[in-house]
Amino acid sequence: MADIIKLLPDHVANQIAAGEVVQRPASVVKELLENAIDAGAASIKLIIKEGGKVLIQVIDDGIGMTPTDARMGFERHATSKIQKAEDLFSLNTKGFRGEALASIAAIAHVELQTRPEQDEMATHLRIEGSEIKFQEVCVAPKGTSMSVKNLFFNIPARRNFLKSNQVELRHITDEFHRVALAHPGIAFNFYNNGSELFNLPKANQRQRIVHIFGSKTNEKLVPVNEETQVVKIAGFIIKPEFAKKSRGEQFFFVNNRFIKSPYLHHAVLAAFEGLIKSDAYPGYFLYLDVDPASIDINIHPTKTEVKFDDEHTLYAILRSTIKHSLGQFNVVPALDFEQDQNLETPYDYKDKNAVQPNVTVDRAFNPFQEVGQKSPAGRSYKKQNTEGWENLYVGLESKVGQNDDFSSVRFESESNTGSFFEGHQEDLESIATTFQLRRKYIVTTIKSGMVVIDQSRAHQRVLYEQFLKNITVNQAISQQLLFPLQLSFSNADIAILKEIKESLTSIGFVFSNINKEEVRITGVPPLISESEVGMVLDQLISDFQMQITEDSFSQTDVLAKTLAKTLSVKTGEVLNNASQLALVNDLFACKESRWSPFNKPVYVTITESDIDKKFI
Repeated sequence: MADIIKLLPDHVANQIAAGEVVQRPASVVKELLENAIDAGAASIKLIIKEGGKVLIQVIDDGIGMTPTDARMGFERHATSKIQKAEDLFSLNTKGFRGEALASIAAIAHVELQTRPEQDEMATHLRIEGSEIKFQEVCVAPKGTSMSVKNLFFNIPARRNFLKSNQVELRHITDEFHRVALAHPGIAFNFYNNGSELFNLPKANQRQRIVHIFGSKTNEKLVPVNEETQVVKIAGFIIKPEFAKKSRGEQFFFVNNRFIKSPYLHHAVLAAFEGLIKSDAYPGYFLYLDVDPASIDINIHPTKTEVKFDDEHTLYAILRSTIKHSLGQFNVVPALDFEQDQNLETPYDYKDKNAVQPNVTVDRAFNPFQEVGQKSPAGRSYKKQNTEGWENLYVGLESKVGQNDDFSSVRFESESNTGSFFEGHQEDLESIATTFQLRRKYIVTTIKSGMVVIDQSRAHQRVLYEQFLKNITVNQAISQQLLFPLQLSFSNADIAILKEIKESLTSIGFVFSNINKEEVRITGVPPLISESEVGMVLDQLISDFQMQITEDSFSQTDVLAKTLAKTLSVKTGEVLNNASQLALVNDLFACKESRWSPFNKPVYVTITESDIDKKFI
């Protein structure tokens, strides 16, 4: 039998490795930014075109590379970060595998210009599909400029799986946020299609968070600081009242490296237990410093998964630290019912001395002074004219006398129990009989038996088709607001709102201004009250982050589903007979009445024969 096991060529092996390292343009951005940070850069520029499909360029002012290093950097497993396997347990750099540049060069057109500070001339290198096209000497500033063009040009199947430019840009922005938050001491500039998205100067942790997520974030942050023998924890958590339904602002950094850890995330949730709703997620920016020998980051090529030596101790320390910060800054409400909140000393004033208040007295004040005289201070007392007060009570005595028992007197505090459908109440009852079961189901009779309807899912179906029709036909009614609403969002949320602005306008929203941090709304759909606008938009942003869409139909579908779910009648709400009957009629007038927008059954039918079988 002939030998069948053969060694793969280098360019084939590089393309296979690229499937792990480079999943989308955001993966290239992450690798290039981390290389620039390892090079000791103080300023980094990121330039993107067409969602990273056409161009990804990273320019830094780091140490640069010699001509030999520039050539060796694109070989597989060639790295300056480690020399032996033991170095994995004392890592202080971002990269260490030596696979990123080789993988990127195998599936893209790469152009490199680099110059160390001590050299007069720079090296210009161009590689296409792992093949070096030319290498020559050029003039360039100190540092490195890496350009990655035409990603996946030689793998059309992978290129077809890339999403739209907006979706890919959103992933790139997420990676940029993670790197920029981990290194506030480095200045970053981010350009997309020629326009500047972020200009982040060198700052501390709090300033970097505010620069990225907007100035309104500053008042939401609560400092966290704890140092133990196991771990040093620093950073910020967001106050419980600003918790969101999306996972957009949860960041863990271990030794200045972004990680994902469901176990540590659960520790934060445990600390917020009882302060936020069960379906909400707290925001946090937590920086953990641990001994490099106690963690293992060589688990996945993306290096976002980390193994800790003692996870249980880390869990307990993190949970207690966050609880301490919540209590220390008076975020958690006091449980001492006899304690006077007015006598508590604010945290910022605990080390300050008391200041004696200034008391001013008007010595010229005389409460018995006559009208004609004036005090030196200019005070005057004028007696009110009370003539004609008897006219206010004319006729009142006769009216009270006719209703001594007060049985027919109507007070303002009494609730109005009337209905708009009083004139047709008998007609409605003659058509069908409905009643509400446990404030969750509506039971109505039909010829063959009865129908049990889930009121929440039924209303979701009715609203879903109504919103879908309004968006498609673009004939929505808008209710103008007397005073415009101003809502604050982060830059990422503003980008999503700009994407779906046209769809929101077609259902009745009117936007007068959308800037980097605030949205000004002058009109809302009639079905949405003014107090619900913020909640609806937060839910929309959350759903669009979880279900990333790329075409107009998907956007319309997600928008209609979110609005229907948010505005529908909830379980536990009481409906009168007229509302029950109207909901039943609207449901069976829908095109698809059996299933909710989320493919769950809306009603079940119980026939008379089914009931008879129960009595056999």
